[in-house]
Amino acid sequence: MANSKIIPDADERRQALDPSQSFIVQAPAGSGKTALLIQRYLKLLTCVDAPEEVVAITFTRKAAAEMRTRVLAELEIEHNPDEAETTHEKLNQELAAAVLLRDQQAGWYLIEHPERLRIQTIDSLCASLTRQMPMLSKFGAQPETIEDATDFYLEAVRVTLELMQQDHAIAHDVEQLLEHLDNDMARVETLLIEMLAQRDHWLRHIHAKTRQELEESLQNLRYHALQYVLLQFPKVLENELLALLRYAAINLTADGKKSSILFPNQIYSLSSANVEHWYGIAELLLTREGSWRKKISINEGFPSGNSKIEKDEAKKWKNRWGALVAALSSEEVFRQALHDMRLLPPPYYTDRQWKILGAITRLLPNAVAQLKIIFQTSGFVDFSEVTQRALLALGESEFPTDLALALDYRIQHLLIDEFQDTSISQYKLIEKLIAGWEMGDGRSLFAVGDPMQSIYRFREAEVGLFLQARNTGIGHLVLQPITLSSNFRSQRGIIDWVNETFTQIMPIREEIESGAVPYTPSTAIHSRFTEIAVKVYPLFDKNQIAEANQVVEIIQQNRRDYPTNTIAILVRNRSHLQTIVQKLKESGLRFRAIDIELLHYRPVVQDLLVLTRALINLADKVAWFALLRAPWCGFLLKDIDALLKTSNEHKEKDCDTTINETVLWQLIDDPNHWCYLSDDAKARIERLRDALAPCIMHRERQSLRMTVEAVWQALGGPGCINPIIKKNSNYISTTWSDAMIFLDYLEMQEEVGTIRDLIGFEKGLNALYASQDLVADDSLQIMTIHKAKGLEFDTVIVPGMGREQRRNDKQLLKWMEQPHDRIKVETKLVSPELLLAPIQETGLDSDPIYRWMEKIDCKKEQNEADRLLYVAATRARKFLHLLGHVNLVESEEGKYIPKKPAVGSLLHRLWPVMQLIYFDAVEKNTMDKNLKLENKDCEVIISDINNQGIYRLKEGWTLPDAPKSVAWKEIYETKQIQEDIEFSWAGEMARHVGNVVHRWLKKIADDELRAWDTERIRMMHDCFKQNLLADGMSGNDKEVENAIDRIILALINAISDERGRWILGSHRHAKNELRVVGIVDNKLMNCVIDRTFTDSRGVRWIIDYKTGSHEGADVDNFLNREQIRYYEQLNYYAKLMRQIDSQPIKLGIYFPLIKGWREWE
Repeated sequence: MANSKIIPDADERRQALDPSQSFIVQAPAGSGKTALLIQRYLKLLTCVDAPEEVVAITFTRKAAAEMRTRVLAELEIEHNPDEAETTHEKLNQELAAAVLLRDQQAGWYLIEHPERLRIQTIDSLCASLTRQMPMLSKFGAQPETIEDATDFYLEAVRVTLELMQQDHAIAHDVEQLLEHLDNDMARVETLLIEMLAQRDHWLRHIHAKTRQELEESLQNLRYHALQYVLLQFPKVLENELLALLRYAAINLTADGKKSSILFPNQIYSLSSANVEHWYGIAELLLTREGSWRKKISINEGFPSGNSKIEKDEAKKWKNRWGALVAALSSEEVFRQALHDMRLLPPPYYTDRQWKILGAITRLLPNAVAQLKIIFQTSGFVDFSEVTQRALLALGESEFPTDLALALDYRIQHLLIDEFQDTSISQYKLIEKLIAGWEMGDGRSLFAVGDPMQSIYRFREAEVGLFLQARNTGIGHLVLQPITLSSNFRSQRGIIDWVNETFTQIMPIREEIESGAVPYTPSTAIHSRFTEIAVKVYPLFDKNQIAEANQVVEIIQQNRRDYPTNTIAILVRNRSHLQTIVQKLKESGLRFRAIDIELLHYRPVVQDLLVLTRALINLADKVAWFALLRAPWCGFLLKDIDALLKTSNEHKEKDCDTTINETVLWQLIDDPNHWCYLSDDAKARIERLRDALAPCIMHRERQSLRMTVEAVWQALGGPGCINPIIKKNSNYISTTWSDAMIFLDYLEMQEEVGTIRDLIGFEKGLNALYASQDLVADDSLQIMTIHKAKGLEFDTVIVPGMGREQRRNDKQLLKWMEQPHDRIKVETKLVSPELLLAPIQETGLDSDPIYRWMEKIDCKKEQNEADRLLYVAATRARKFLHLLGHVNLVESEEGKYIPKKPAVGSLLHRLWPVMQLIYFDAVEKNTMDKNLKLENKDCEVIISDINNQGIYRLKEGWTLPDAPKSVAWKEIYETKQIQEDIEFSWAGEMARHVGNVVHRWLKKIADDELRAWDTERIRMMHDCFKQNLLADGMSGNDKEVENAIDRIILALINAISDERGRWILGSHRHAKNELRVVGIVDNKLMNCVIDRTFTDSRGVRWIIDYKTGSHEGADVDNFLNREQIRYYEQLNYYAKLMRQIDSQPIKLGIYFPLIKGWREWE
């Protein structure tokens, strides 16, 4: 924010810092939203008695950590406003200096105790509320929150469905639902699981409305639609429309034709028209698809006539009709509203609808009740449960609980970041938090966000809530709206293109119901960087190879022209990247991929999964066949056929055994079955048998992870890397890391040396992501558009824009709860209308109410697609490259022209501003190479098809020789330590205690110390006991209790010790239990770093936890010896980390049992 340039919204920014006022700020992309939020936060700290009175809420841990780090950074730097280079920096320094003065006066010590800054996620806030009132929240002891509770949902659903076999009140409801869905039990389970995952959005509605109330909502919906379409129709054209309707009705009646145009025949004013009347008006003016009619015929009551007089009269009426349509053609909002009238649901439920709706609404609460029991038994809950219990703990607005009253007193100022991503449940939580607030009472609410960047509908975010809050406030609190306009990110060329494009494609007017958000233009602060800032690459026919090659070419050209530029490839879905990622690797372009490549697609993981399945089930034929074909064995198909041939001969002699009972391991283990194998195959199968036999024999004596890893290494699994990848040695360490991720996951999931639920195991595996190339820097990154929100890059590439979005699956119960913005009402506190509709019966047409809500959802998705494009485009600082394909169709003139993009694609949304570019590309014949596959691409594909061999180790491959034993030599004289060093515990118990302590230190650090106190840790006694037993600890009760005491002591020390709180608190780039694989001193190193982060001074810390303890006077000597002992280990960590991060590195060892600490550079 250079002070030499005029900031057009400077007054609005100053106004937003007024602590006596409440605001809702719309901050478009690049407008400095976070900077303004931090300035407001600093300003508020100067106005309160305690820092805890100012609460800032974000929606992600990353955002909370970034804000806290930036606040601390402002407080820690040396302040000299006179030396500030910009107005923004000067204001920050002035605000920080004022906070530090207040900090000194009040004795806050914020630098030493940053946890006093109440900057947290909304989930963290909910968890803290339930802990403060365990009885009201009905939690009791605080359970552990998990991100994926699918297994718990499934268990609750199955318990609920089993009630059908019992004399239970809902048994008949279960039968009805099964009958409704054609007794498809698997589908019913899936639908109920999805409903449980979203229960916080529908549960409050289930018992809240009667049939009469729900039908009133349907009638109100129709009434509001009537009022809306009437409001949009130009009043001056009313008489002409009615005259044309009467003329058409006379002709249709005379000809005996049936048409909805007959409905409005008797009305004399549109204000008295009902829904059916508007059906007739729509029939007169619109086509079935909803566009304006281009011609009218006898079918609509406009005959051509027979005699000359009749023809002249008919022509006159058709001309009048044409003039009316021409006058209405610019009324786009009216056209859409008129077409929507056709889809309005009926005003009443049928008995059949109500019967199944009743069954579903009775069954669902029972499933929720079963889920609560399972949560209580297991000690785990999901985030939805925490939110619901937090709402329960706060009580109702009219009858607040003691907690709500206490919070009302303690929270003076509330700031909410990314307010456009608020869900209805979160909105209700905010309403309860400020229920007692009044205008001018010294408290303030500051909500900041950008409705144009609301892209999280899949998380139940409702952009309409932002619009509602801006229009009517929240609760009794009126919010002053502020709109920022300055863009400090992008060059003028980008901003001009964004302004021109999104003004055309985004909705004209705001509409809460469909989430329509008009575009708000931005003003560029940076001047134009180049003449062409945005470039479109038209592609024809779906040619992923051509697109990938184009992306590679853009990157290479950009790096030649601007070597220091950062580049990002942004996509709507991860599936759009498969070909692009492969081309990048083949081109030697290293990249960071954030949650992009799924782990189960990696060849090494597929091989390990096959090996795991074979070892846990010797009768799994598919796994054993795949094992023989894996690269470490490499059986050809003819070899497998030869192996089975001998098996068939044996089966013919033994009539009691069928071929389906063949266990392939028996054939592998017995050389008598090898007689038809080639010499090459015999050598391979012998090596396979020798590696497998001892592990299969002793598999129940060790963990499954150890067995799988031992066999994999014995067979040469680490050496089975694709030759293409081997040419690029940078990816070898990534492959090894992927294998370790799989093995770690296997270790977590195994039970008594096996996997009991293999389907669930593979489902969980499918959700894991492959490791990133940690050596690659940030100059080239790949991510989804959703992940890129909040980030910025010099160059942005958006491929795959022509791809259609997958449609959402049907829901068991569809609901809609949205406030009305069309009709003004006297009071601001209007309860939103509620619609409920059941899923369609198998084999029948969809429910009309369900279909209406699907139409609204479709509108919401289209509007969100516009916003998704806006987010992608506004990530770019200098250059934006857009790639998308369309198919070619033959026109009536015999020419090839671009076909309109698929409706669900991003390119379809941009088509109004891009179609000329595509037509010009075809017309000028400049894109011929993309019309069909390039010859070289065809040759590659044909070559791949003709050479579908398998990559396998050489026949005589053996494990490399083990390294020679190390002969240790003393190079200095050792001295016997005179003092008696008494170690209070050692051996197996130490290992188990260390494992549990490490696990919970990771959890505490993940939570950034939020809601962790001494009382909570002491209440977890039973949980620690379970952890120890699960870790394999055996011993008498006294030994177990001793171990638990050690764990409690270590954790309490860690959260109360100043050094421990600093380690576990919020920091930038923080990672816990970070696995790092790389090459150090020409050796492949694999390590797990307990804790690493970057402090406010830009220093990267690598910290290791040690759970050793020491009793005696010479603690410093003990710590010095421990530092020497682990010095080399941590230095290796530093060498690995330097390949990832160029920042200065410091190393540290933390001893929570004795609050010990050692550090070095």
